[in-house]
Amino acid sequence: MIYLKLFLGFLKVGCFSFGGAYAAIPLIRDVVRGYGWMTEDQLAYMIAVSESTPGPIMVNLATFTGATQAGLAGAALATFAVVLPAFLVILLAATVLRRLMDSPGVQAVLKGLAPCVTGIILATGACMIVGSLSGPQGLDLPALVLTAVLAGVLLFSQKLLHKKISPILLILLSAGLGVLIYGLAPLLA
Repeated sequence: MIYLKLFLGFLKVGCFSFGGAYAAIPLIRDVVRGYGWMTEDQLAYMIAVSESTPGPIMVNLATFTGATQAGLAGAALATFAVVLPAFLVILLAATVLRRLMDSPGVQAVLKGLAPCVTGIILATGACMIVGSLSGPQGLDLPALVLTAVLAGVLLFSQKLLHKKISPILLILLSAGLGVLIYGLAPLLA
């Protein structure tokens, strides 16, 4: 039964994930929370780990969830299920829709999806920020400081230096600041 749940759950994620992995996070959250496979905190940690490891976030999350629920076979099945729709769509696009890409109707659909995907990504980011700033005792001050410092670095690099900061550098900076802030917080308390 777990194999069927894994397959159907991640097939749903693969079928309805337009706009990439970040847009799929709410759908992944619904699936893993709906089946009780992860808590909200576990999901947040796995999203962070999935972003830090090579490969698409959806595939990494599907593989991890499948492995924790049903071992190697579960990992393979969940991974297969999440990539199957994209594989089939690419095959279809390569053979049939190639001629239709210049169609005004197809272009209108694609242009209509772009703001929806942007909104989903922004809403997910806002939910994750709010969730990470609140701890068991209320507002998590070290998380607030870390978020403010990272936002400041990002704004400084874009507005004053007119350069985009490398995502790898931002990940390393956030990891270093996290160790520094959370390592010092218990010593100061």
